[in-house]
Amino acid sequence: METAQAKAERLIAEELARLAWQESDLVTRRKQDPGKQQIAIRLRKETTLSVKQRAERLLFGTPKSASFRSLTAMKNRASSDGEHACSGI
Repeated sequence: METAQAKAERLIAEELARLAWQESDLVTRRKQDPGKQQIAIRLRKETTLSVKQRAERLLFGTPKSASFRSLTAMKNRASSDGEHACSGI
């Protein structure tokens, strides 16, 4: 069985590959970068890592700001998905 940390590392590697990023991009990109937000959302949904662990691993700021960014991104994503569903797209 895969540990939460190992699963998180695997998911991060998948997301970095999908975004065509290197590990160093997590350092150079802004905290509110949409790619970082996507990774954080996936980690939140698919792992049991704490907000603090996600924030530290993704260089996403403090746990409080990381939580706020993730929730905001999830709300924005849900509302845009809803708009597409309503418009028939």
